[in-house]
Amino acid sequence: MRIVMFYHSLLSDWNHGNAHFLRGIATELLARGHDVRSYEPRNAWSLQNLRAEQGEGPIEQFHAVYPWLTSWQYDLETLDLNQALDGADLVLVHEWNDHALVRRIGEHRARVGGYRLLFHDTHHRSITDPESMGAYDLRHYDGVLAFGEVVRDLYLARAWARRVWTWHEAADTRIFRPIEGLPRRGDLVWIGNWGDDERTAELSEFVFNPAKLLGLKACAYGVRYPVWAHVILAGAGITYAGWLPNYEVPRVFARFKVTVHVPRRPYVHFLPGIPTIRPFEALACGIPLLSSPWDDTESLFTPGKDFLVARNGTEMQGLLKALLQDKAMAHELAGHGRQTILRRHTCAHRVDELLAIYAELEGAWPQARETRCAAD
Repeated sequence: MRIVMFYHSLLSDWNHGNAHFLRGIATELLARGHDVRSYEPRNAWSLQNLRAEQGEGPIEQFHAVYPWLTSWQYDLETLDLNQALDGADLVLVHEWNDHALVRRIGEHRARVGGYRLLFHDTHHRSITDPESMGAYDLRHYDGVLAFGEVVRDLYLARAWARRVWTWHEAADTRIFRPIEGLPRRGDLVWIGNWGDDERTAELSEFVFNPAKLLGLKACAYGVRYPVWAHVILAGAGITYAGWLPNYEVPRVFARFKVTVHVPRRPYVHFLPGIPTIRPFEALACGIPLLSSPWDDTESLFTPGKDFLVARNGTEMQGLLKALLQDKAMAHELAGHGRQTILRRHTCAHRVDELLAIYAELEGAWPQARETRCAAD
């Protein structure tokens, strides 16, 4: 089967978490013998920022780590959809794409047909920027893949799409796995981008202050940290290590004893049940995980067994201290979390779900084809 993907960037994960999932899904599809083609805009902001900060080195390293993944870069004005979609069976279009591209692909599907077409939403903009999301022209799409039930319900309630499936993100366990034998560098590591002031207070309460009060040897990785954030980190005794290639995350986790998940505010208040991809990856790597509060309304995990939840900074301080002192407790927590990933939340599981959705759509194909021919 030929699967064509239009996403923001396969090459760059600079402040672009969906690249993690895309790489894992494309890898799994290729491993099953499918023909996968990934298209990304030539001027993608993530790739531009990565090159501006790090040069060409990370792109060369990407190709070394993922020699089987190829990305075709295009200019929207000259993109030949007839060529790009030739022979396609399934086409996925991510919500970070330009509105014009989303519309053009839909019009191509209506005009040419022959493939299934799905829109993929992996962000909180359905809540935080509904005007922009509602402006996508999805009339000719077969449906939407939403990365949480609450997003799925929004699409249906607002009539943005007729059919919507919940398709959570997951861990690429070919990359994200425990790595043994590396020397420890510290106690606590936090990996995450600073963002748009969506969790500044929460980071101080659940990461920086507890680390300072416990005197932990801690490190933070990520991008878009303003100067004043560097001052806060330094005041807490936390080393700021900058951008980290996502495929290096397992080696970093292996050098620390514990990590923390701090979800952004829109997910906590408006999109419960969506953990984003980083907890999946941390649990897959077998590192004990603690989290600030979020409501697992879809029962993806078992809080208290897969990870521990602190209701406030004081509880986080106590849980960190307990995990760092009790190796058996930390080992049991990490092991349970990893087994949950292996049983339910790998990219292989998500590919199974995707192919099942495709098969469901194909079951209606003859009727859809007859209707189209009659209309012609």
